[in-house]
Amino acid sequence: MNTKKNKIPVILLFGPTAVGKTELLLELFKDRGEVINADSMQVYNRLDIGSAKPTEEYIKLIPHHLISIIEPKEQFSVADFVNRADKLVLDIYNRGKIPVISGGTAFYFKNFIFGLPELPSIDKEIRAGIQLKLEKEGISGLYNELFKVDPQGAKSINSGDTYRVTRALEVFTQTKRSILSYQVSKSPRDNYDFLIIGLTRPRDELYSRINRRVDIMFKEGLLEEFIGLYNSGLTPGDPGMKGIGYSEFFNYMLSGCWLLEDLKEDIRRNSRRYAKRQITFFNSFADVKWVNPDNKEELVRLVNEFL
Repeated sequence: MNTKKNKIPVILLFGPTAVGKTELLLELFKDRGEVINADSMQVYNRLDIGSAKPTEEYIKLIPHHLISIIEPKEQFSVADFVNRADKLVLDIYNRGKIPVISGGTAFYFKNFIFGLPELPSIDKEIRAGIQLKLEKEGISGLYNELFKVDPQGAKSINSGDTYRVTRALEVFTQTKRSILSYQVSKSPRDNYDFLIIGLTRPRDELYSRINRRVDIMFKEGLLEEFIGLYNSGLTPGDPGMKGIGYSEFFNYMLSGCWLLEDLKEDIRRNSRRYAKRQITFFNSFADVKWVNPDNKEELVRLVNEFL
């Protein structure tokens, strides 16, 4: 395996949901690569159908990492991803295999490429005080306080994301600066040699694939999977339950509406909207080789030339 100026070669393969990433990995990297999952829902145990997690049989054909590593009640931050991915890349490379990071969570890719922002250390007293406030007022109370002192920072965060809301409030309380003022570097990290491949399809074709995937998920037992998760005590506030394919079930339970076709359409629509946001974010990346997944010859050429 070639290196450039002693840098570790890493292949990043990303694209919107349902574009066809999983199908390609086996064709391109069987027997020579290992995959580091960059999908924020596939890190959770028991979230199999709704996250379109690769099967155990598939993983036996090409090793995957960061799949089913935590419980749905646990947080898994961008920093957790980057720190674990760094260790995995080195391990995979030292064993003579190609490290391939594949998924659709844009912030994972951004922070792996450019590194994490250097946030200030937080005094123990401040951290304990905010944690106490979280226990008393809940995440909504904490988010409202963040919005008062750092409205722009609050707007950049999902109001139900306990980890990020807490972190942003800690930073502001410690420094009186918005968390947005701590920027990620604009230059890629220099310890890696990146091949960045973005998978793309015509919008109407992608949306058709998304709709079809949702239908397949229900046929494979998505409803039964959710019922099992719900009966195990999971709630709408748990990190793993906030993703598309799971949160919609809670919304329908609260509304008292259980028309299955309406539920399916809600998941289809949210998935299409998410894909649109993914495309917008990925288009902001520089040095991306954009390829239609059906163009296997071009993908093989890019990978072989890089290696």
